[in-house]
Amino acid sequence: RALRLAGGQSRCEGRVEVEQAGAWGTVCDDAWDLADADVVCRQLRCGWAVRVHGGAAFGRGSGPILRDEVGCEGHEEHLWDCPAAPEHDCSHKEDAGVVCSEHQEWRLSGGRDGCAGRVEVFFRGTWSTVCDSTWYKLEASVLCRTLGCGEPLRQLSFGHTLPGRMLYQCESQQPSLAHCQWTYNKSAPCHQSRAAGVVCNGTGP
Repeated sequence: RALRLAGGQSRCEGRVEVEQAGAWGTVCDDAWDLADADVVCRQLRCGWAVRVHGGAAFGRGSGPILRDEVGCEGHEEHLWDCPAAPEHDCSHKEDAGVVCSEHQEWRLSGGRDGCAGRVEVFFRGTWSTVCDSTWYKLEASVLCRTLGCGEPLRQLSFGHTLPGRMLYQCESQQPSLAHCQWTYNKSAPCHQSRAAGVVCNGTGP
């Protein structure tokens, strides 16, 4: 048996999929809650659940629906250790999903649109700013592309007003900043830094 998250932006968010007897299938969102999602996140070494989704939020899966009315207490080692209904009355429009704490997502805030502003990252259940100590053209380019905002036009700098701080160092163009080296809430490399910001040449939503 195996478990994975599909349809998300990283391996730590998405539609919950289970492999059984060689076929991948999905989990129905009936009674799907944080305790169930916590078991999934921990099993995948993705931390804990920060958001729970039903209604095929990450797209409809295919194949059999392998779990319904999942009833984890939250301490189980595997999703299949939790009680579940033997029969289901679901369709794929009810596929369950989760966002785990180790997933990273980004936004630019305070600018004219979603393609300009202060860089903020959602990680471990909270929004943080990004230290500009190692924030160069490459890091800005990775972020602008990830957000579908083209390429960076110019760098901005802001104050840190959020509780957490993230630091990124990219060696080359990557699919997202999470693929670069990163450190979270380590004070030394962020000492005397400002919060990074960027104006990308695209226009956001």
